[in-house]
Amino acid sequence: MCLPRLCEALHNIGRKNYLFCGSHEAAKRAGLLYSLLVTCKLNNVNPYEWLREVFSHNINEMTTGQLRKLLPHKWKKTESITTD
Repeated sequence: MCLPRLCEALHNIGRKNYLFCGSHEAAKRAGLLYSLLVTCKLNNVNPYEWLREVFSHNINEMTTGQLRKLLPHKWKKTESITTD
């Protein structure tokens, strides 16, 4: 399956599921998380390991550059991001 078809299929599945989120804001949050997890898959990143790493940081104390390094397409498993 080519990438545009895969993205379209995933979007259609998600769109139907977002109806059951309870509110428009919850659906937007679900869509954001879903997009990040699909980005993990497209970049051969283990979503569990990525989420565990992201949740281990206090993102309120991180700079924009440090946050960008946590995005799935830039994340490296062995990379250690400090908040100093």
